[in-house]
Amino acid sequence: MANINLGPVENAQGYPPVATWSPPFCGDMDLTITSRGDWVHEGSVIKREKLVVLFSRILWREGDEYFLVTPSEKVRIRVEDAPFHIIQYTQEENEAGVAIIRFVTRTNDVLVLGEDCQMRLFECRGELLPYVSVRYNMWASFHRNVYYQLIEEGVLKNDELVIQSAGIEHTLGVLVDR
Repeated sequence: MANINLGPVENAQGYPPVATWSPPFCGDMDLTITSRGDWVHEGSVIKREKLVVLFSRILWREGDEYFLVTPSEKVRIRVEDAPFHIIQYTQEENEAGVAIIRFVTRTNDVLVLGEDCQMRLFECRGELLPYVSVRYNMWASFHRNVYYQLIEEGVLKNDELVIQSAGIEHTLGVLVDR
């Protein structure tokens, strides 16, 4: 596996400033993020959670390609669907008494829908599915259980299933005649 040295550079949230780095492209790495959120290196799932979290912090997207970047190198990896996978959510009220939904990804990113991130429908395998923005034009898909729980929380409005967070309506799905 590639030896990645991040050095002491991080921002206040604990994420390295990958947007400020412009390293040279060093080639492809046999690393795939599966549609289920598994990180697979050379055919084996990476079991060390801290290593997966580290890699997720240095992930960068350019167009439809994904890279792991450091100040000195950039390697391309493969992503089957979305690089992040939401495995948990909570509903609570913020200081102003407004309902918010907080998502947690498999790589320990915490996202507040409507404050930190937005929800958008993308076509995936012939269906429109919701995804949540994470950072640097990257998106998170939903674990099936979380998606079904959110559907139960949704309200039907003008042929759309919506949820509220941070005072904003977010579309979970659109009803279609079949």
